[in-house]
Amino acid sequence: MRLDDLARYLDEYLRVREVADDRNALNGLQVENAGTVSHIAAAVDACQATIAEAAERGADILLVHHGLFWGGLEPLTGRAFRRTSALFRHGLAVYAAHIPLDRHPEVGNNIVLARKLGMDVRGWFGDYLGAPIGVWGELDVPRDTMRDLIGRALGVEPQVLPFGPERCHRVGIITGAAGSHIRQVRDAGLDTFITGEGQHWTYFDAEEYGVNVVYAGHYATEALGIQALVAHVAERFQLPWSFIDHPTGL
Repeated sequence: MRLDDLARYLDEYLRVREVADDRNALNGLQVENAGTVSHIAAAVDACQATIAEAAERGADILLVHHGLFWGGLEPLTGRAFRRTSALFRHGLAVYAAHIPLDRHPEVGNNIVLARKLGMDVRGWFGDYLGAPIGVWGELDVPRDTMRDLIGRALGVEPQVLPFGPERCHRVGIITGAAGSHIRQVRDAGLDTFITGEGQHWTYFDAEEYGVNVVYAGHYATEALGIQALVAHVAERFQLPWSFIDHPTGL
């Protein structure tokens, strides 16, 4: 299929022009190829390893959650040159979706994780740039069972800050690095919060606001949405696809 048709569909499906994000996220088509797509690869991050693997698998486009330009403007030297030159050499396009993928109601990181846990999703919470980013719902299980459910769903050993009730009821999810949202979790009336990671001081937020916090890994919590997105696109357009798993352990 034509690259511009695929990019246009993704822009509309993910609402990339409407969803506010960090200025360096550069959501949408970040790098073009010669204009056609016959195989889609997906990964959480655009980096040298995933670019090389996508090329090895014969992909024409790499769909990612974290794109190429987080550092802002930089010269095309060193690492930046190696990444871009590999893309051009292999005719590999890059399409990135950051917050638009986190917030998506069908294939978003948050909603997909909620479904995997069997949560009864009730709504949205957690302000990011003027709009809610997380989902919340009800899941009535003991705190240790919650930890085990998340561990099995993501293949990780979650870290738990056990400062809420021993039995979870009202649970919020914001994948990635959302530890700074613990106060918003409390303000939303939630007793348990699932995210990827948080800074050192978030321990005291959890302790003093009385919230259970489960840190399940930035990479692990954000590998779900991009897989759901590429599976959706591949089915819609009848294209072969593959997911490149390059975990950071963080």
